[in-house]
Amino acid sequence: MNSYREMFKSCAVVIRGAGDLATGVAIRLFRCGFPVIMLEIEKPTVIRRTVSFAQAVFDGETEVEGVRGVLTEAKWALSEACNGSVAVVCDPDATAIETIKPAVVVDAILAKKNLGTTKDMADFVVALGPGFTAGVDCHAVVETKRGHNLGRVIYSGSAEPNTGVPGIIGGYGIERVMKSPAEGIFRSVARIGDIVAPDAVIAYVGETPVVTTIGGKVRGMLMDGLRVPVGFKVADVDPRGKETDHTSCSDKAMAIAGGVLEAVLHHLAGEQ
Repeated sequence: MNSYREMFKSCAVVIRGAGDLATGVAIRLFRCGFPVIMLEIEKPTVIRRTVSFAQAVFDGETEVEGVRGVLTEAKWALSEACNGSVAVVCDPDATAIETIKPAVVVDAILAKKNLGTTKDMADFVVALGPGFTAGVDCHAVVETKRGHNLGRVIYSGSAEPNTGVPGIIGGYGIERVMKSPAEGIFRSVARIGDIVAPDAVIAYVGETPVVTTIGGKVRGMLMDGLRVPVGFKVADVDPRGKETDHTSCSDKAMAIAGGVLEAVLHHLAGEQ
């Protein structure tokens, strides 16, 4: 048991992105003993902030499911990750990879396209969702689309194409997502965890209100003070209401995280 933990401790994992899905991956790897370093942009635009280590960029540190994420510099990241925390570094271009020299890189930006990840960034490179081809720009791809294949590991080929339509939850899909009706500075009225009614004003972009299309629990809300363009995703309302847990990683995040963990262990076992 200890020998496995010691082996994993020497296998640092760098995750590009620190949103809610990336955070699920980080937590699952962290709990198995891997040192985890996450790379984010300077002003993260994640909305599920209560379950995203990206929030550490704004607050200095944050906690998700009992795991602490700490904002640090690249030169201290590995040390922080080996001492009981997930390290978060502002590094959109992933230049810290040269300093950290991780055993594994996971692209969890979820940009629907490759923003510069290559197979030679580490011994093993995993990418989440569409925009990557296993065997070309990474070693494995993990499916991110809800359905039968969610979380499956792909060693040849790509994930299913992006449809642009959110998965159905409680009978609703695109209606769950609130987008910016104007360009300007975002300011929230409601908070994550609030129960809201249909047609409620939950935020403003400049002077323009952001109005809900359905009722339910606010599960995601952009950070105040960020400038957004028209049509940018700024909030998420879950129609299941009170039964929704906005403080723990989603089923989707944990399914994807399981796929990443499987791929990493598969690699370490020498099977791939």
